Amino acid sequence: MPKIKSNRGAAKRFKRTPSGAVKCNASHRRHLLTKKSTKRKRQLRAPQRIHQSDLRAARRMIPYC
Repeated sequence: MPKIKSNRGAAKRFKRTPSGAVKCNASHRRHLLTKKSTKRKRQLRAPQRIHQSDLRAARRMIPYC
């Protein structure tokens, strides 16, 4: 059987944890940072988890990661 191709855009954005959850980076950290509080920007640095409703789609896009 041939291998399944992973979605390259998803492979660059998501990583799978050993427990099967999917990590991603937070959004809203690219521009217009002067109006955002330091606390908010600091909390956006931490890795986020994919929401439960999107988890199945994300796992299908990165089958071997």
